[in-house]
Parts: sequence; structure tokens; C-alpha cells
Amino acid sequence: MQSQQTQSSQNNDSEAARQESASSSSSSKPDFKLRFVLSGHKSSVSSLKFSPDGSLLASAGADKLIKLWNGTTGEFIQTLQGHTEGISDIAWATDGEYLASASDDKTIKIWSMEERSEIKTLVGHTNFVFCVNYNLHSNLLVSGGFDETVRIWDIARGKPLKVLPAHSDPVTAVSFNHDGTLVVSCAMDGLIRIWDAESGQCLKTLVDDDNPICSHVKFTPNSRFVLASTQDSTIRLWNYQTSRCVKTYTGHMNRTYCIPACFVTTPKGKFIVSGSEDHKLYIWDLQTRQVLQVLEGHRDTVLAVAVHPFRNLIASAGMEKDLTVRLWFDE
Repeated sequence: MQSQQTQSSQNNDSEAARQESASSSSSSKPDFKLRFVLSGHKSSVSSLKFSPDGSLLASAGADKLIKLWNGTTGEFIQTLQGHTEGISDIAWATDGEYLASASDDKTIKIWSMEERSEIKTLVGHTNFVFCVNYNLHSNLLVSGGFDETVRIWDIARGKPLKVLPAHSDPVTAVSFNHDGTLVVSCAMDGLIRIWDAESGQCLKTLVDDDNPICSHVKFTPNSRFVLASTQDSTIRLWNYQTSRCVKTYTGHMNRTYCIPACFVTTPKGKFIVSGSEDHKLYIWDLQTRQVLQVLEGHRDTVLAVAVHPFRNLIASAGMEKDLTVRLWFDE
């Protein structure tokens, strides 16, 4: 009976994964080509994010700076400065009017795109702030850091609503699901946790048998799965409701740094893209898990990757020996 239930659960997982990537199995290969190389950062670029309407690309890094670029031409627009230490992560509000940044100076800053200036600083973390993300309505922010907490902030009041003693090691990624009811976090303790955003209750803990450091985690667009990058050079797609890993993606190199993976949807199909410590980007078919394309050109670890919201465009950025932001198009 137990084996039948297990088999049924596995079948359900497989069917759900197929639904998540319905068009993927008939996909053709992506063909991304380098179009623009953007220079300006003076230290490792740690985070890249396209604005929700795709008009802007924001980059941030260890040089304490945020740079704004045209989201399709790569033309430099402006530099935002105010942090006193390096920036690890940035996140856009849903309407694109605000940008949040998480820094080693233990603060989160909110930047107005209308004024192109800092309008608020959130203080509360007791160590480096490593990750940050908005909810759907952009009234809440979730952050995580080296103080091992996850904090949910009321942005209007500039105060934390919840301080969750979430992990036993630095928190490396946090994100809301599509409707803002759940938060997912991961940490160097190897755990992935799902939280009720309103109550702060931990609903689920996911952990792989080998318990590698978890670098990054995010919900799939339909919020039925989470995609997790771990420092055993593996990316895993988890059905968090059944606590089961349904897909694994390998081929890249990730042993040392927190490298995110992103979803790519083009007319050719659905894919996963990630940077790598061998200076390349890898693109997998979401359904078959095959590596379909490897992008070469960076001269150091590709630490940051972002996908344009509606154009077939990937942005990537490199560490100390590179410092460039590269825009790759599949026309």
C-alpha cells in the first residue's frame, strides 16, 4: 500500500512538472547571441534585475553602486549611490516605481525611480543583508541576511512586521510567491523553508539528502514548485507540497558562490538559465533537463543573471576579473 501511494505521488509530481513546462518538450534550441557589453562597475557585480516593464536594467555590486541601464539597448542612464558597503541584492517593486537594495552595511534602501534618489532606509538587521524581494502589491518587503533571520517589512512604516529566526546559518535567498501568501527562504545550512507570510509560521522544510549549501531559491511563475540552486553544482525543482525533488539540472560549476537560476520563456519553449564558476552561462530545457546552449565570453565567475520580462533577452554579469554586464538576444 505504501509503495502504491509513493508511486501515485511520483506520478502526480511528474504530471505537475509536465504541466509547468507544457510547451517545453516540443521546444527548439535557444540561440542566444551576445549583443551588448556594458562597463562601469569597479568591483564584482552581484545582482541584475530588469524592471517589470523591461525598460530598465539595474545592476549592483561590491562597489556600493547601483547602475541603471536601458533594458534593451544597454545605454547607461544613471548611478545611484548611498550605501557605505557592498550591495548583494536588488529587487523591483511590481509597478517599477521603486527599487530596493540589500547591503553589507546592514541596511535596505528604497530608491524612487521618479526622483532617482534614496527615499527610505530600513534598519534592523544586525549583520550583512544578503537578499531582498517585494510582494505582489509592493507594500511588503522580505529580506534575509547573515544574522540568520528572515524579516518581513511594512514599507510604509519602515518597520519589520515579522522577524523570523529562520535558519542556523546566513540566509542566501528570500522570495514571495505570486500572490504574496507564502515566503520561501534558503540558507547556508542547506535548508529550504516555506513560510506563511501573514503568521510567520514555518509550513515546510525541504532538504536534500547530501545537505549542500543552498545558494538561491525562487517560486516558479505558478508558485507550485520552487527552483533551488545548491553548491554541489546542481539546480533542483521541488514540489514543496510533497517535499519531493522532481527535476535536477547539472553541467555547470557551482561550489563556492551564491549563483541564482532563472526561468526563461520564449516562443521556442521553457528553459532554465544559470551562471557558472567556469565563466559561462548554461541553458537547460525545463522538461528534458538537457543543456541546450552554453554562452561563453565572461572572464570570471558569472554571479548574476536576469531575464527580460517579455523579450528574448538574458543579462549576465561577472566577478572581479570581468566586471562587465552582457546582454544576450535570441531573435
